[in-house]
Amino acid sequence: MMVSPNATEQSAIGARAEAMLLELGAISSEPNRLIRLFLSPEHRRAADLIAGWMKEAGMTVSEDALGTVRGYWRPQSATGKRRLLIGSHIDTVIDAGRYDGPLGVVAGILAVRHLVARGAALPFAIDVLAFGDEEGSRFRSTLASSSACAGIFDNASLAFPDRNGVTLAQAIEIYGKKVSDIPMAAYARDEAAGYVEVHIEQGPVLEAENCPLGVVTAIVGQSRMRVVVLGEAGHAGTVPMPMRHDALAGSAEIVLAVEHIAKSYCADNMVATVGRIEASPGATNVIPGRVGFSIDLRSATDAMRKAAIERIRNEAQRVAAARRLQVTFEPFHETVTTPCAPHLQELLAGAIADLGQRAVKLPSGAGHDAQIMARLCPAAMLFVRCRGGVSHNPAEYASPADIGLAAAALVRFIERFAETQT
Repeated sequence: MMVSPNATEQSAIGARAEAMLLELGAISSEPNRLIRLFLSPEHRRAADLIAGWMKEAGMTVSEDALGTVRGYWRPQSATGKRRLLIGSHIDTVIDAGRYDGPLGVVAGILAVRHLVARGAALPFAIDVLAFGDEEGSRFRSTLASSSACAGIFDNASLAFPDRNGVTLAQAIEIYGKKVSDIPMAAYARDEAAGYVEVHIEQGPVLEAENCPLGVVTAIVGQSRMRVVVLGEAGHAGTVPMPMRHDALAGSAEIVLAVEHIAKSYCADNMVATVGRIEASPGATNVIPGRVGFSIDLRSATDAMRKAAIERIRNEAQRVAAARRLQVTFEPFHETVTTPCAPHLQELLAGAIADLGQRAVKLPSGAGHDAQIMARLCPAAMLFVRCRGGVSHNPAEYASPADIGLAAAALVRFIERFAETQT
């Protein structure tokens, strides 16, 4: 018997979720903008609020050494130690919106609340996880909370300081936890049956498709580089145009090549961004002799991304030779593509279809805890339409109707997943 929420229940869940997100969004280190950093007093307050909601939903609550709040529900029908993990994060960027991260935690809590109320019989337990470090807004490390749960926490990150010089190790102790307990946060592979994360899309595709929900196919890989172009500074009025070694003009040509190359891989959903550029010496009447800029390249296929990088390097060398410049590349960040588990994708698509909706399949251009949890167990993501595709911004918004539908799809996914476990 299906227990997924009907239309009336979806509406009630959406309204309840909106109220919870408003309450959680009020917990901030500043009164006029939302800032909630990892292992801060605001993290503590948010964690306590979420723990209360988990208990009200019928879950047993615990917290690990990285501050991840865990709500555990084991139905009487469960056998063995297998559990389905549902989670997202509660930390924010600076001047954040209310939905990025917390929506997934709230949806998980409300889905379990519905299952408990309906007396659902499942062959496994459920953990709802509220991670505290996905955005990396406080320390140079990111995804530390989910890394601990996946058993791949990098101890080197303990030495990373925040802007006040407090290291991650010190922050853990100040928060009331013990660094020595971090290994205990890891799930055993034989107990993690799967991981699913509900998240706003953070992009415009679902809105353009007029669909409230989407199934993530993969979390894109990322390559970031610093590029330095060297020319020769000179007087802006006295050096003839054919005799110039203008580093900025050459950089502009390379930047346009980056855009053109990324567009040629549109079937791979590739995107490229030059988000930072600086010309030196930076005077109005001096030809720039040195330019530094960043490249952020993301794609759903690692091989395509590597091929694009090679093309960008070759084109940059061609431009440099033609303009008598020098160009160097310094990679500083590399993340491989994380495919979502195909069988979980199909279960999510089927759950959406069961609710009378069309399931759009699309990659995620942003990083998520799911990419870490995928190293522990099969992982999947359910995207929720957000207005204008806006995220990391106070204007971030997902409607209560869409949130209620997402929670219903999550419940239906859990039912479908249970059918594969018996």
